[in-house]
Amino acid sequence: MKTSTEIGSLAKLVGEEKAIETIAKAGFDCWDFTLIYNMVRYECQSKSFCYPDTPLNGKDYLSYVRRLKKTGEDNGIYCNQSHAPFPVAAKEIRDNLKKSIEISAEAGSKIIIIHPDNNKTAEENAEVYFELLPFAKDCGIKIATENMWNWDNSQGHAVKAACSDGEDFLKHILAVNDENFVACVDIGHAEMKGLNTSAESMIRTLGSHVAALHIHDNDKLRDLHELPFTDKIDFKGVVKALKDINYKGYFTLEADSYLKKEDDEKTIFEKVKNMASVAKRIEDEFLRK
Repeated sequence: MKTSTEIGSLAKLVGEEKAIETIAKAGFDCWDFTLIYNMVRYECQSKSFCYPDTPLNGKDYLSYVRRLKKTGEDNGIYCNQSHAPFPVAAKEIRDNLKKSIEISAEAGSKIIIIHPDNNKTAEENAEVYFELLPFAKDCGIKIATENMWNWDNSQGHAVKAACSDGEDFLKHILAVNDENFVACVDIGHAEMKGLNTSAESMIRTLGSHVAALHIHDNDKLRDLHELPFTDKIDFKGVVKALKDINYKGYFTLEADSYLKKEDDEKTIFEKVKNMASVAKRIEDEFLRK
């Protein structure tokens, strides 16, 4: 088993190359390539899209990705998975999904997480994945879908979306029915009030289809992306479910609210070290007999 973390939140503070170096020195085994902010970005307030001035939008983007990969290798870690831009309902995002797969494969990732359209059925979402899978296979990479949520302001909690409970998640997996299409269970999403599920039950329902994780904590109401063991999620139950299904993937943190823009360099490194120790704690619990 290996530990990893998304680099997006750290990269906002120190840049992507430095982020990879930092998580290696902090004790992580792998890095999760965040492609959410650095290719095409959705601005929630204006409901618009922008293409940031980053190396991934330059003509030599693959050379840049190879440099990131080498940075990891030089520091003894590698890219285990990646996260494509979202929301996929938008044409601007869908037009960049193949590029996301290409970038992920060049970085060395074996799995790319591509969200479903929150408001589409399993059969409707399958059409998008059918279109992408041949290219992903040519690149030697699997596609993972993820459990999502919608928010009802009148009720003050999450409501059903694509893959938001174990049964609908499994329906999405079976609608595609391809060994290169797998499940990424987002632990925090599965624990939000109103979705009538839990991470533990979702893992058990999906069984061997679970190939990746997004691990973070919350108050069982909001999608907070906090560090595990700091709020209300029962991670012992989650780990027990993973053991019972004989999980063979990585333990990947997505606690991106933990790092703050006001943190200084020393604080950042100490926080990343703490993140690595938390991931290791989860791994150790999994390996305990």
